[in-house]
Amino acid sequence: MELIAKTFLGLEEVLADEIRAIGGEDVEVLNRAVRFYGTQETMYRANFQLRTALRILKPIFSFKARNEDELYGNARKFEWTSIMELSQRFAVDSVVNSDVFTHSRYVALKLKDAIVDQFRDKYGRRPFVDPVKPQIRIHIHVSNDECTISLDSSGESLHRRGYRIGQEIAPINEVLAAGLIKLSGWDEKTPLIDPMCGSGTILIEAALMANGTPPGVFRKEFGFENWPDFDADLMQTIYNDDSMEHESEASILGLDISRSAVEIAFDNLKNAGLHNMVDLKVMSFFDYVPPVSDNAFVITNPPYGERLKKEQIDKFYKEMSDRFKQHYSGYDVWLISSNFEALKSFGLRPSATTSLNNGGLDCKFMHYEMYRGSKKTKYNDPEI
Repeated sequence: MELIAKTFLGLEEVLADEIRAIGGEDVEVLNRAVRFYGTQETMYRANFQLRTALRILKPIFSFKARNEDELYGNARKFEWTSIMELSQRFAVDSVVNSDVFTHSRYVALKLKDAIVDQFRDKYGRRPFVDPVKPQIRIHIHVSNDECTISLDSSGESLHRRGYRIGQEIAPINEVLAAGLIKLSGWDEKTPLIDPMCGSGTILIEAALMANGTPPGVFRKEFGFENWPDFDADLMQTIYNDDSMEHESEASILGLDISRSAVEIAFDNLKNAGLHNMVDLKVMSFFDYVPPVSDNAFVITNPPYGERLKKEQIDKFYKEMSDRFKQHYSGYDVWLISSNFEALKSFGLRPSATTSLNNGGLDCKFMHYEMYRGSKKTKYNDPEI
């Protein structure tokens, strides 16, 4: 079975390693995606266990189309009644990179028409299109004249873990947070601090890794549960498999100057059953003095400064770098930011930089070694 795991720019290699670990075969890194092969169990485990995947697609039909009539006609050839019932709600989404088709929404509309027309011809009625809460999600990818139709086995995006009950303004995406931790090379045991933790996403993803909890354990449903071949016994076996879970050895700490942010972080941690694994403090980053260590990590998503004047954010970044210099000797400091101008005021030179994207913003994830010597990580090539 061919499968495509979607992810963010910069996380492809991390995701590929995760896929190999759950038994995926013939793994191939693509742009913002990874192709692999496996069984039905592999697909279920991919949805349940992968931390850096956004969606798991199962390609079911490919064809060439040079115009809208060919797209519609070829799509009609597939037996849609084999994958969904008349009573099921469905939705179509599309990704288009083509000179032939220029509007992705129009491509999705033509595919939807082909599906409902086939049902109407066969049953005299059409299934209901529900873009908000569909039971069956269908994806079409068009590259020039090559069209690939897939079933979305995930349903809602996999970043919607199910543990978040509150959030601050612009929280970091859960999949991206997990990716940052993976990229950093954190060993799930070394002390970890997020000194600007907001609603606690980085802390929660780190705690889940530290005790081996699968990210899908909080989800109420996956898309494949609405498929006609859904194997409930197999999914229950995967859900009950606790062979990867273990006691955490990590010391994890989150700080934020905002009391409301810390309260939200605590509520999210408690909802995930992780509140006893993570310490939280209402405190400014600039007031906190970390313990002396020659082996500890900082991973943080500081304010980008969209709501601050340039002089304010430049000053903040300079003072932040000064604080790291003065008090974080022996730490590996990892910082994600989209404010490339403010980073010029950050008085440290990164040893590694990875290009990422956070909420539509181009970002850099930078590693600052706060000690002498060199410590390379697997996925990062120095690049300024």
